[in-house]
Amino acid sequence: MAKRASNSVEGRRGANRAAGGGDGPKPIAFDDLTLVKRFRQGDMESFSLLVAKYQDRIYNMLLRMCGRAADAEELAQEAFLRAMERIGQFHGRSKFYTWLFRIAANLAISHRRRGGRIKFHSLSGPEDGDTSAADALTSPLASRRQIGPAEAVETVETNEYVMDALGQLDEEFRLVIVLRDIEEMDYAQVADVMNVPVGTVKSRLHRARAMLRDRLRGLLDDYE
Repeated sequence: MAKRASNSVEGRRGANRAAGGGDGPKPIAFDDLTLVKRFRQGDMESFSLLVAKYQDRIYNMLLRMCGRAADAEELAQEAFLRAMERIGQFHGRSKFYTWLFRIAANLAISHRRRGGRIKFHSLSGPEDGDTSAADALTSPLASRRQIGPAEAVETVETNEYVMDALGQLDEEFRLVIVLRDIEEMDYAQVADVMNVPVGTVKSRLHRARAMLRDRLRGLLDDYE
């Protein structure tokens, strides 16, 4: 059972075909609760569909939390394995995907605390090939003016600076930024993932944004 989930996550991009991609016929689209119920009844393919549905979002969130593609892949596999093993603890009081995100987020926080502060790598580098997180955080810079060819190399440096600034935040502040500003979850969903009241999410997000702006102030001033 663990091997099936691990293989599904390792084939992160190709597994999307199981959820309707590729040239074959599309399977019937079941909602999460139906898939969970079918899995509990012994249908392994139902959990594979859940993996295919959420693996990219889980991987992307973990990448923003830990900063390395290899670590994100490993943590994503562990998150789905734990979800599979603990499926009996999911009672449907929250959305399945927020329950899954909570498992993944807790793994990322534990990973970060074990390894201490992590030096973030450029998300435009060959290891990751994904600049969406940095782009989301630096979009105010990009909108100020067009960047000419001579400045192209500075874009990579800017992305590295932003991701390093994000990496300097404590776990709870970085997580709330990732969930709200990058994953674009609403306040109730973020509260569910973080297992805190909505009011706590709002105050924590306000503080996190202020801290991030403080770290980026020098960079933003360069583009005034």
